[in-house]
Amino acid sequence: MNHPQMWRRRSVSVVVTAAAAIVMTTLAGCSGSAEPPVTARTLPVVPQRRILRSVVSLGRSVRGRPIRAIVLGDPHAARPVLVVGCIHGNETAGIAVADRLAAGPPPRGSAIWIIRDLNPDGVAAGTRQNAHHVDLNRNFPFGWRPLGHPGDQQYAGPRALSEPESRLARTLILRLRPRLTIWFHQPLATTDRSGGDARIESRFAALSRLPLTRLPRYPGSVATWENHQGWAGTAFVVELPPARPTESAVARYADAVRQLANEFN
Repeated sequence: MNHPQMWRRRSVSVVVTAAAAIVMTTLAGCSGSAEPPVTARTLPVVPQRRILRSVVSLGRSVRGRPIRAIVLGDPHAARPVLVVGCIHGNETAGIAVADRLAAGPPPRGSAIWIIRDLNPDGVAAGTRQNAHHVDLNRNFPFGWRPLGHPGDQQYAGPRALSEPESRLARTLILRLRPRLTIWFHQPLATTDRSGGDARIESRFAALSRLPLTRLPRYPGSVATWENHQGWAGTAFVVELPPARPTESAVARYADAVRQLANEFN
């Protein structure tokens, strides 16, 4: 069995009046030096009026690239929203949505955790898979089975959770138990009926103007794994259109996420 790796906090809370650019500067300026691990219990408690954005270090990719989450709101908030901008390295449109969310306000009475890029090695290489040639969205435990071979588009890896990126996502999700998780993909321009709460999926489809459809199910997918964890939360896939999204489209998708976070609080 794989042991969940600890996730670590590396950022500073910033006051409500701080500009969104501070968040991205913090991300870009973080060094690759080792950091002491912390758990959710050891995160310092800061008065809510002073918390707007913080950055939590989750772990590193196969090639050692840092993977972080931006937290909007109180990092101790129960049942937050989780948004992942990119899991397939050649499907990067969701990163712009994640960045737009990070520049906005926190939800009312809760928090949004934003992983802008879960697969930085794949993004750097322009590949769907990570540096081990594994499709991370076929590497989660629910229904996992051997699929393909290294180099195949949907190679599932040698075993479930064989990849550091999959393990750190699993660790974070099991700690947060998010009430809502959105996984951005491309290029099908649809909201997937992913097996969670159909009301939430339908609401996002209406807000985003990405119609609700049911895509094929694949073994080892993360949204399916989340939806079978037994807590009262839902996870679903959003397939953005092909090509780079316009500014207005990015704003619409980010606003849809923020609206859901406020409505299903």
